Amino acid sequence: MKHYTSIHDIDNINSWIEDAKALKKEPLKHIELGKNKTIGLLFFNSSLRTRLSTQKAALNLGMNPIVMNVSGDAWGIEFGDGTVMNGNTAEHIKEASAVVSQYCDIIAVRAFPTLTDKAKDESEHVMNAFKKYASVPIVSMESATGHPLQGLTDAITIAENAKVSKPKVVLSWAPHVKALPHAVANSFVQAMQKMDIEFVIANPEGYNLNPEITGNTPIYHNQDEAFKNADFVYTKNWSSFEDYGQVKNTDPNWMITKDKLGDAKFMHCLPVRRNVVVEDAVLDTDSSLVIEQANNRTYAAQLVLKKILEKL
Repeated sequence: MKHYTSIHDIDNINSWIEDAKALKKEPLKHIELGKNKTIGLLFFNSSLRTRLSTQKAALNLGMNPIVMNVSGDAWGIEFGDGTVMNGNTAEHIKEASAVVSQYCDIIAVRAFPTLTDKAKDESEHVMNAFKKYASVPIVSMESATGHPLQGLTDAITIAENAKVSKPKVVLSWAPHVKALPHAVANSFVQAMQKMDIEFVIANPEGYNLNPEITGNTPIYHNQDEAFKNADFVYTKNWSSFEDYGQVKNTDPNWMITKDKLGDAKFMHCLPVRRNVVVEDAVLDTDSSLVIEQANNRTYAAQLVLKKILEKL
């Protein structure tokens, strides 16, 4: 594995989960692996968990992390081919990625979608440009259409907390005050499709995810029906895919409540808006796994970096 930019880069999710659990028990066991290696963490968008957990993962492997907030601290980067650069961009990705490759042994990139141009977002123009022009491995810390570090994290968390051999997992849309990307939901779907579970999606009409990603996964437009006998409820808002990037529904009845959840465990990637996406009565009880999920972000990232370092 040279790059990690998609859940599809995981060859065997069960073995990866076991490897991550082993790292969690002995996080410093491989601290010599990354000695004298540098990772560049490039953030085109804001972050809390991804930034801190990936940096900690690198440190656990003995790497030296360099962190840059690209949008505020670097020259504006141009991604188009053949562009006459007489506007706001001062540096082309061809030079930028090549230069960063001179400083870093691995480059990790976080870049959100436009949510206005579906074709541009689905082309993954930022992530694919780094893969094309950099000479070192690229790791996605969230892109326009996927968040594979989060998806791996979620698979680890479910495996650790499952009480039955084939749990029922529900991905449920919830209301939000603004348009949000599809990346987390997409990678969660792809991760769950690799696991031996019963998996369904619940969302309002007009909020189906990309059918090329959901495939044959059952989709319910009745949240109560989807939640029946659920062991895990993973909640995330996303904007409309069909009417791309639009907020067509803010129905508060889709908020997650303790009554709806029943005996299931609640999961969310964070940050989460309390009493909009989920009520306090869920987050402030043992039903919530959100802090455990956040902790597992380190070991998901550490496993990915370990696998890449082993191939350098």
